[in-house]
Amino acid sequence: MRFVVRFVVLLAVLLMVPVPASAAETYGAYSRITQRSAGQYWAGGKAAGQWAWNPQSSTESQISWGDPASWPPSYHETFHVDGDWVMLDGWAGNGTYYDLRVTSELIGDGNCANLVPVPSNGGLQHYVKWGVSSRAYCLKAWGTLTERSSGKVVKFGHTQIWSPPAPCSNAYYGAQTCVKQWESWWDNNNGDGTTAPEITRKLERDQYVARGIGMAFVVQTYYPNDWRAELRYHWDW
Repeated sequence: MRFVVRFVVLLAVLLMVPVPASAAETYGAYSRITQRSAGQYWAGGKAAGQWAWNPQSSTESQISWGDPASWPPSYHETFHVDGDWVMLDGWAGNGTYYDLRVTSELIGDGNCANLVPVPSNGGLQHYVKWGVSSRAYCLKAWGTLTERSSGKVVKFGHTQIWSPPAPCSNAYYGAQTCVKQWESWWDNNNGDGTTAPEITRKLERDQYVARGIGMAFVVQTYYPNDWRAELRYHWDW
């Protein structure tokens, strides 16, 4: 009888103790931003590009994008993991660095409605939430890109919609789980060293980022042209 009573009491105590929830998924589990990771994506039956993360510290990582035939490239983007967010600082290319600084940011639902201001974090762009959200959300940012070598300033606008984890697939990996980024980039760079009075659309695309695999699992560009690429290889380096 004592054994039964003790067992019942123990069971009651165990039922009262909250069971720890499984750790929430992070953007790092999909992008592999905190690892020396890389991948190569293909289009039209041949390599179309390559990416590689190169962590600089526990909170900073750079991602290079370029042609695998002439690797490593001079181009890379710099991101900072800061609390609940991954922040975009800018990128290197053309022998210089481009400092990205926002002047206004908004966050809303997956339809880019119900938008509210995002408090500034030193001018860096709130690029994506670190914790993977169960609901789609929209981010809008406006600001400037300053070329360090010349002081030239370009105005930009960047809209993103991040969708929650969902089934995805490509021709090389089959069924996986991805978060999807839709983005539309606008700026006033004419591409000839001059700037226009107003920003205009320069890029619109989807990118699928696969859990445990990484970036560019599928890239579907809609503007300025219709183009699709799929990740074929990924590795650690």
